[in-house]
Amino acid sequence: MAGSSMEHWDFAQSEELYGVRNWGEGFFRTTEAGEVAVNLNGPDGVIPVSLHDVAMELSDRGIPMPVLLRFPDILAKRLETLNTAFRSQMTELGYKGEYRGVFPIKVNQQQQVIEEVVTHGAAWHHGLEAGSKPELIIALTYLKDPESLIICNGYKDQEFIDLALMGVKAGMKVFLVVERPGEISTIIRRARELGVKPRIGIRAKLSSTVGGKWASSAGDHSVFGLNPSQIIAAVDSLAEEGMLGCLELLHYHLGSQIPDIRSIRTAAGEAARVYASLVKEGAVMGFLDTGGGLAVDYDGSQTNFYASMNYSLSEYCSDLIDVVMSVMDEEGIHHPTLISESGRAVSAHSSVLLFNILDTNRLVAQEDLDDVDAPPGANLKNLYEVLGSVTVKNIQESYHDALYYRDEIRTLFRTGGVDLRERGLADQTFWKIMARIAKLIPDLRAVPEELQNLDRLLADVYYGNFSLFQSLPDSWAIDQLFPILPVHRLNEKPENTAIISDTTCDSDGKIDHFIDIADVRRALPLHEPIPGEDYIIGVFMIGAYQETLGDLHNLFGDTYALSVSLDDEGIVHFKDEIVGDSVADVLSYVEYEPKEMRELFRDKIETAVRKNVLTPLDRRRILEAYEEGLRGYTYFES
Repeated sequence: MAGSSMEHWDFAQSEELYGVRNWGEGFFRTTEAGEVAVNLNGPDGVIPVSLHDVAMELSDRGIPMPVLLRFPDILAKRLETLNTAFRSQMTELGYKGEYRGVFPIKVNQQQQVIEEVVTHGAAWHHGLEAGSKPELIIALTYLKDPESLIICNGYKDQEFIDLALMGVKAGMKVFLVVERPGEISTIIRRARELGVKPRIGIRAKLSSTVGGKWASSAGDHSVFGLNPSQIIAAVDSLAEEGMLGCLELLHYHLGSQIPDIRSIRTAAGEAARVYASLVKEGAVMGFLDTGGGLAVDYDGSQTNFYASMNYSLSEYCSDLIDVVMSVMDEEGIHHPTLISESGRAVSAHSSVLLFNILDTNRLVAQEDLDDVDAPPGANLKNLYEVLGSVTVKNIQESYHDALYYRDEIRTLFRTGGVDLRERGLADQTFWKIMARIAKLIPDLRAVPEELQNLDRLLADVYYGNFSLFQSLPDSWAIDQLFPILPVHRLNEKPENTAIISDTTCDSDGKIDHFIDIADVRRALPLHEPIPGEDYIIGVFMIGAYQETLGDLHNLFGDTYALSVSLDDEGIVHFKDEIVGDSVADVLSYVEYEPKEMRELFRDKIETAVRKNVLTPLDRRRILEAYEEGLRGYTYFES
């Protein structure tokens, strides 16, 4: 819905409106030029890079939107921050064990991302977690540091187990984590047959749980892990085979985004007790894998809301260390090496999606609100009287009257009493009334429940040049919130509120929930697009899971992607460019053969020429358009 205001507006107000400082972790900020900038060299960076400038330069280079920007410098900084935080807290608290981080490959399986993690993580022996054979092959291939760990989770067949055992034989620190009871016998058998001493871990199914979207990852009914009786059975099996000395690691996992620190402390305490019990059973142990869960504050509220977190990184580290150390000291057990599988917290900030707005659709334009002249025809008289008489005092009465008279006209339309033109005028007048009511709502001391969602009902639709299902699947699948805002024009007050629709022909292909410091915002403040100029929206913190989970809904393929980095002289470099999928590419992904399709279409057009339906010139133009379509980007091209 459009509004009007002549008040001064600057970038600082936009920064507050969109909460950039709250969720940006110092990596993102707004500038005096009214643009979103990224600090590639960390929160203390002094060379902010304008994302709008990046978009314009990419356009000059012939790289269209939508485009995914990766920031390897941010990934490197997040790895450094995580590792130094654990080491700092261990020193401060007197913890005598070590910390080893592993990055779950499933969080972002892109080769460039994994290579950056391995390269920048080598200084801290940061390893990888693999949950499948392809991911294990990635880890075995790219991990170079002999001190870094490879944690093998997930269900494992013999081939998976053999690969891991061969990694151990080659001198790598590969741990096979038992997820289900049947795996232990296969590991024992194959280790003997291959002559390898395995490094074995057990995933414990804790009774500790968390609330929200990841509740099913833990607790008695979680899919993965062994319950206490199954753990004891596994210990007995290893002891009978003389392989209890191979049991070195205990693993547990609450979920990938745990917003409440109390859940983290409770689970760590329970896991520490299980670990201590395994030591007393005779297992050699040495490693306690706390799994994922280190959250990301997507909305910047610093609360236990599912899209936030009510703790800092240092508190997360200190609480884990303190709980584990307390249990081990009480039991007289050496402090284990702590492992965390923090993938979301490492990679989320390192990717941003940019897309342009193609068009808008609105129920009421601002200029329509100034026109209250009575229309022709008596049927609309009552609605127009309501439109001209809305005040704060009669706001609820006006709302009820408008609903009554609108429904009256709709009934008349169904029975032939009014025509389509009058029906359209009635609907337009009704929404004008709703818009007037919405403008008066801030003046109310208390907002009636029936009026509380009016802003959302009046929101414009902004059509974005992207596919939700390809680039932001979690937004659709689990209502994940991401920071979304225009990357320019932030010195102008955004006068409209809107939801964002993608280019798929699916009613689910829209974003109608946005971050807010106090709640979930159902419409996003946006500017009126300027004809002839791209209005560019950025979706932030999408480096975790989104690239991996995307699908080919409506056959929209991968976007263009490239890395943006700074050299030592502060010069921006673009590298690792990946060309977005062409139409021919995505057709081949779903088992069409473009060469065969060309031949079939050419034969069809040639038949039309023989029948004089088309001319030879028509044939050439149609085939050229067909070829151009196959070569084209799957997204809207200017």
